[in-house]
Amino acid sequence: MNRLFGRGKAKEPPPNMTDCIAGIDSRGESIEKKIAKLDQELVKYKDQMKKMRDGPSKNMVKQKAMRVLKQKKMYEQQNEQLRNQSFNLEQANFGIQSIKDTKTTVDAMKVGVKSFKKEYKNINIDQIEDLQDEMEDFTEQANEIQEVMGRSYGMPDIDDADLDAELDALGDELGMDADTSYLDEVNAPSVPTRVPGADSVTNKDGVPVDEFGLPQIPAS
Repeated sequence: MNRLFGRGKAKEPPPNMTDCIAGIDSRGESIEKKIAKLDQELVKYKDQMKKMRDGPSKNMVKQKAMRVLKQKKMYEQQNEQLRNQSFNLEQANFGIQSIKDTKTTVDAMKVGVKSFKKEYKNINIDQIEDLQDEMEDFTEQANEIQEVMGRSYGMPDIDDADLDAELDALGDELGMDADTSYLDEVNAPSVPTRVPGADSVTNKDGVPVDEFGLPQIPAS
């Protein structure tokens, strides 16, 4: 049957935005190379004209340069059009891709919401509240156990007023029992036996002292 009627042509895939942009950019690069080549020719003609005198030969070179310049302008116009086309396609491609990304995000959110609803059904709020109440009860019981375990045994039952009085008396006893033995090592001068200003006197050891009870310095 295929021999009689032939085979149908395979359908070409729809145009791809990215491929279109790549094709336009490739054409633009080709035109830019042509423009660069024409620039080289213009430089060559310009150098020739600088070295030539006015006349038919110089006019001929000038006409060639003008023709090359017209071609350059044409290619530049075409290149500018291609750039605009490429830019417009890139903007459109960006918008399409943004929409696709948004759709993907929305689909993912829908799946997430479904999973959340499914998992939420397995959670009982009342059970969670009961667990919290049980944990609170267990904590209170543990505190009571610690208080019981920390009780003191065999302590006498004494009135607070008696304890205050004993504490005050204990403060007085501590003041009286303070160690003052270090004062015994100080040799204080003996009390003078006569009033100040009188003749020299002696202490209990028979040493002459002055009116202040200090040993007198012998006169040199």
